[in-house]
Amino acid sequence: MLDNVSTNAAAQTQNNTNFATKSKSSMGKDDFLNLMIAQLKNQDPLEPMNGSDYSAQLAQFSSLEQLQNINKSLNTSIDANYLLAQSVNNTMTAALIGKNAKIAKDTITFDGNNGSSIGYTLPAQASKVEVKIYNKAGKLVKTFEDLDTSKGDYKLSWDFTDDNGRKVQSGEYKFEVNAKTMDGSDMTAAEYLIGKIDGVRYSQNGTSILINGVEYQVSDVFEILDSNSSKQENENV
Repeated sequence: MLDNVSTNAAAQTQNNTNFATKSKSSMGKDDFLNLMIAQLKNQDPLEPMNGSDYSAQLAQFSSLEQLQNINKSLNTSIDANYLLAQSVNNTMTAALIGKNAKIAKDTITFDGNNGSSIGYTLPAQASKVEVKIYNKAGKLVKTFEDLDTSKGDYKLSWDFTDDNGRKVQSGEYKFEVNAKTMDGSDMTAAEYLIGKIDGVRYSQNGTSILINGVEYQVSDVFEILDSNSSKQENENV
């Protein structure tokens, strides 16, 4: 008799261990039901489960099933709302084609297009302003000097030529705006690109815009400008 009890106890311990291992990550309604059945099968015949306890467990099982159904409905609703929002965003983004935009980037990509417009903002009157452009290797290729020092927003056109008037090679170029305050200390100027949106691209990664054939994320756009406004080099925009 003792051997049988020991064997049953060992088997029950193994079953509990297997169940605990299986349900480490999460416990679904099927696992909950299996647990209740296992309790009924292995209860002590001399001290069976109390009816009120069994009813409480059934109520818990019912609540768990309802919560899972609610969670499934919420996930379905969230997915539907996401698709709707994405559709609206795609439609609104397409309406930006033909408009000028400010892009929060300090990198220019040259792939044979005609030119690029650099934008920057002086927060106050400056004593000196210059813009320097470097190639991917960090070599200085172009310097714009004697620029307007008044407070405001500026647009500077670059035709992808170096300081010697030669066309630069295709690739990425980084620009920086160096400005000095009236007392000669460094001034922080906001830097960005300005370009006309000539296309919109949809992909699994989201919606992006095309400016001069270069792709930018919609999140990089921080201002839409009037496409009919006339802007000259280093003129307040």
